[in-house]
Amino acid sequence: MDRILPADALLRLGRHAAATVRGAPVGRRGPVGRRAAVAALLREHGGDPEVLLMRRAHHERDPWSGHISFPGGSHESVDPDLRATAVRETREELGIDLDASARLVTRLAPLPAVAGGRIAPLEITPYVFVQHTDVEVQLGEEAVEAFWLPLGLAASGALDTEHAWRQGRVVRRLPAWEYEGRVVWGLTFRMLGQLLDVARGS
Repeated sequence: MDRILPADALLRLGRHAAATVRGAPVGRRGPVGRRAAVAALLREHGGDPEVLLMRRAHHERDPWSGHISFPGGSHESVDPDLRATAVRETREELGIDLDASARLVTRLAPLPAVAGGRIAPLEITPYVFVQHTDVEVQLGEEAVEAFWLPLGLAASGALDTEHAWRQGRVVRRLPAWEYEGRVVWGLTFRMLGQLLDVARGS
């Protein structure tokens, strides 16, 4: 693995897949079922890029309750496309207006959601934004905290750990990062891996 992630990685993101930054259509359904979108908001801090993450509030019906995630959620009828979904959900969960404070630079490949160890009928598309104005987080009902994860530190391997995922008597050890007591694993970890690959020019 390339352990170097300089600040100009943010500029490389702006050159990646420039034609894909429009909102993904949501008209087709097929076997995928529902669609959702998340926002990866980046900033440069002390010469290094960081990404904003949140911890989800605990809800009985939420299979990702309490997990570290990007802001985001399911597409709704008020959203013209999935980019709009990511923007709306970020505003609702973290009080951040991406249209006013950030620039959309790329859209990453959609990934299937996994809940309870099984692939769910939900496809999630990450949208990557770069902050151009300082933002103030105002937590909504769906988030209990938000924090900035240093991507250079994650790329260096310094945060590498494993997460023990349990279902009944089955225990699987999954790759993860631990940062200041927070464990990033699962779908969010995979999406961040995609983001790092793009930033490195892979």
